[in-house]
Amino acid sequence: MDSGTDSPTDEHVGSDAGRRGAGHRSFAEPGPDGRRETPVERLDRNWNEILQELRVTQTGIQILTGFLLTVPFQQRFTELTDEQRTIYLVLVVLAAVTTGLMVAPVSLHRWLFRRHAKSALVAGADRFMRVGLVFLSLVVSGVVLLVFDVVIGRTAALATSGGLLTFLVLTWFVLPVSLSQHATRREQIEAERAMEAHQAERAMEAHEADARSTDDGHPGGR
Repeated sequence: MDSGTDSPTDEHVGSDAGRRGAGHRSFAEPGPDGRRETPVERLDRNWNEILQELRVTQTGIQILTGFLLTVPFQQRFTELTDEQRTIYLVLVVLAAVTTGLMVAPVSLHRWLFRRHAKSALVAGADRFMRVGLVFLSLVVSGVVLLVFDVVIGRTAALATSGGLLTFLVLTWFVLPVSLSQHATRREQIEAERAMEAHQAERAMEAHEADARSTDDGHPGGR
């Protein structure tokens, strides 16, 4: 039984496979991003990129969660209204859920360790992080709502947190989707152009082959 200690992970296995196939890498078709890499190498790269993103997001949610957990121990916590306490408790739950979503890829990796399921691991981690970003945007805007409500008032709090939530939705979700759609359209146009060029090249080769066969079959061509 695999204990998971001091054993090569599926990432290392994939790296070894990539090194063994290095001699054939030059013949691999480039992917949508222009890279020439095997499917295993692509999954390893995607997983490493996910890890880098997790480090950034986990740091942010840890700071927010730590702040929320210290609020009840402040002297002014008893001065909060019932509505403010309800907002606070909702934020604590959202922060806990966000933490769970952001840590979920680590749990996935542990349970899928050495099971040759890197594709499922990358896909699952991607889904968890997408949902986690939604909850993180709610936590960030909710913390601003609570702080402004306590310090200034409800009107300013709603305006500020609403504006911040709109900004986060635009930059975290709308903009990436728009850029992705633009990139997809550009890839489709480039693929169509490459196909047309390939067809034109094949037509030219066929025309030259017909011309050569005609010359070979003509008595005066020798």
